[in-house]
Order: sequence, then C-alpha cells, then structure tokens
Amino acid sequence: MKKMKLAYIMRPENVLAAMIGVLLLMSGGLLAQKRMTLEDCINYALEHNIRIKQAKLDVEAADISSTESRLSLLPSLNGSVSHSFGWGRSVDMATYQYVDKQTQSSYFNLGSDVTLFGGLQKQEAIKQRRADYLAAKYGHDKMQNDIALTVASYYLQILFNRELLANARAQAEVTRQQIERTQRLVEAGTLARGALLEVQAQGANEEVAIVQAENQLNLAYLDLLQLLEIEAGTPIEIDVPSLKVETSPEILPIQMIFNKALDVMPEIKAAEMRLKSTKHSMNMAKGNRYPSLGLSASLGTNYSDQIRLSNNPMDPDYNKIKAFEDQWKDNRSATLSLRLSVPIFNGYQISSYIGRSKINVLNADYNLQLSQNTLRKSVEAAYADAMAALSTFKAREKSLVSLRESFNYTEQRFNVGMVNAVDYNIAKNQLNRAESELLSSKYDYIFKLKILDFYLGRSLTLADLQE
Repeated sequence: MKKMKLAYIMRPENVLAAMIGVLLLMSGGLLAQKRMTLEDCINYALEHNIRIKQAKLDVEAADISSTESRLSLLPSLNGSVSHSFGWGRSVDMATYQYVDKQTQSSYFNLGSDVTLFGGLQKQEAIKQRRADYLAAKYGHDKMQNDIALTVASYYLQILFNRELLANARAQAEVTRQQIERTQRLVEAGTLARGALLEVQAQGANEEVAIVQAENQLNLAYLDLLQLLEIEAGTPIEIDVPSLKVETSPEILPIQMIFNKALDVMPEIKAAEMRLKSTKHSMNMAKGNRYPSLGLSASLGTNYSDQIRLSNNPMDPDYNKIKAFEDQWKDNRSATLSLRLSVPIFNGYQISSYIGRSKINVLNADYNLQLSQNTLRKSVEAAYADAMAALSTFKAREKSLVSLRESFNYTEQRFNVGMVNAVDYNIAKNQLNRAESELLSSKYDYIFKLKILDFYLGRSLTLADLQE
C-alpha cells in the first residue's frame, strides 16, 4: 500500500503540480512578507497590467511599420522558378516551335525593381510611420500615467480606511470604558439605569461601525489587488507611512503648472504626433500628382527537352537533348527598362484623396486643441480642488479641536449625572463624525497635491510627506 502511494506521488504530472503549487505559495508569501510602498505598487501595476501590455504591443506594431517604410526605399529582388509539362500540340516556349508530343521545360528568373522618383511619397511615408510610432509610444505613456494615478488613489484609500478603522476601534474602546464607569455609577445609584442602556446602545452602534470600516478596508484592498492583476485573497501588506499635512505648501501658479504640463504630458505629445502624421499623409496624397520614374532589371534562362544538339535531322546528334548546363548558359537573357508614369486623368481620385487629407489635418489640429484645452481645464480643476481641500482640512481641523474639548466637558458632566445619556451620545457621534471627516479631508488633500505633482512631471511618491 505504501509503495502504491509513493508511485502515485512520484508521477511526473503530480510532481509538476506540486512544484507549481509551491511556487504560487512562495509568490504569495513574497507579496505578504514585503511591505509594498506606493512606488512598488505602481511599478508592479505597470509591469502586470493587461491594458498596458496591449498598448506596448501597439507600440511594437508601429515600430515594425516604421522599419518597413524605411526599407521600402531599397530595390526589390525576387526570384522565380517554374517547371511545366505539356501534352499534344503546343508551342514550346523554349524553341518557339509547334510540337505534338509530351514536353518538359523549366524557367528561371531573377528580377529587381526600384522607384527612382515617386513624388517623394515613400519619404513622406517614412515620416508618417515615425510619427505614428511616437504617437503610439506616447499613448502607452499616457496609459501608464492613468494607471499610476489610479494606483495612488487606491493606495491612499487603503491608508484612509486603515485610519478610519483605527479611529472606530479607539472610539469603541472609549465607549466600552464609559459603559464600565456608567455601570458602576448605576450600581452606586448616581445614575439611572436608562443612562447605562443608552451608552450600551452607543457601544453597539460603534461595534457596527468597526465592522463597516473593516469591510471598507477589505474592499479597498480588493480594488488594489484587481488593479495589480493579483488574485483576490492573495495576502498583501502595504507600507503605512506616517504622513504629515503641509498647511502652507509652496504651490506654483496655475499658468506655470499648465505650461509645464504641456511639455511633459504624453497625451499632448501624442496629439502633436497625430497631427504630424496627417500632414505627411497629405503630402503623400499630393505626391500622386507628380510623374513617377522606375527602373526594372531581370535576368533569366530556361531549359527544354526539345532543344537538341543539332537541328539537322541527318546529324547523329539530332536526337540528343542539349545538356542542362549548356542550356543554362546559352539561353540566358537580361533586360533593363525604365518606366515613366504620368498622371493625366484618374476620375478625380487624386483630388479627392488630397481633399480628404486636408480635412484629416484640420481634424487632427482640432484634436490637439481639444487635448490642450482638456489639459488646461484639468490643471485648473486640480489646482482649485487642492486649494479647496486645504481649506476644508484646516476648517475641519479647527472644528475637531473644538468638538474634542466640548465632548470632554460633556463626558465629565455625564459622569457626575449633570448630562443625560442622550446628550452624551449626541456629543460622541459629533466627535466621531468630525474625526472621520478630518481623515477624509486629509487624504483628499494629499491626493490633490499628488495630482499637481503629476502635472509637473514629478514621480508619484509619499516620501516627501512622511514625518
């Protein structure tokens, strides 16, 4: 029985499955062991995100097209070989004589073709493909920026939910201690039993708040895992830095931020490259109006079983077929030709092509203006959001200080029976809400600052905000 179990375990497929399982456990363990910083999460997402991989494939395809356009300037060179069998009366293409029997013949050809002048269309195509490649590359960079911003948003959401959960647990602990004090006061006859029931109800509500905060934290982790293309449930631990909020930040004026964004944002560069591409396409269309000049060259030979050593029927060599090597040499032929094509009338096709190309140029120019306007509006909105978030944070910070003092005073009065449990719970809920709102405004302000850094071309990091 033991031998049968050992044989089953040692099967190749079972060993391979076990190795894969170990590797998966090791990879999950590595994610769990290492505390991933914001930069780690962004780099991981950029490496594993499927949409970024697809965008990279688009860049590679555009690069292939660009290389192809450059090589199109070189002459073409093609060879061909054919062997034919004939039955009945036909013309032998080797001897150009009619024969009425089975024949065999072979043909060999090597040809080359090059465009000497074609209205500079190939040169414009090279420039167009180069612009298309750069547009694809900048589109890939734009997608990376979008993913990085989303990762930063999810990362900060996790930090926010962690602090929210910690705050909910701290408030529940305060209430638990208050329940114990209230119970002692009720037993001593200082407070009515109704006060204890009210505080216990408050404690139950705060236990529910803890569960809700835990759920929100789990959902925030799930969002990050899905963005990183990591299976749900994989253990992961992120770095939790202690972040400070700069209440007097040095923020550049809007116009300076916008001017910098115009230089560094890939969506603007991609729109510029698309405009260049349409201009080169228009030049290609105009090139159809020019004559084209080409050069062709070919070298060929043939072999036929109808070519004899002698054409004299009285000659003994008449029935002997000329050797393949001799026919290869004797039947060789070479041609060199120039061709000139002048467009005269083509059913208005060239003019239509040029007209559509001009429209594409205007449309691409409008798209560039739209991209610039969208960027300007985004910068203006980000700047206004950052200023508003800062003001909100300062206001809520002051409000929390006041509410803490008010709650401490209410709690002291409640402990001596001067305030009922309802008023105590109201003050407690106000303090909880104020603390949650301050946390929300804190991380909202941090994220808005990071967006401004993003428009300035700076890397997304929390190192500059750590205490």
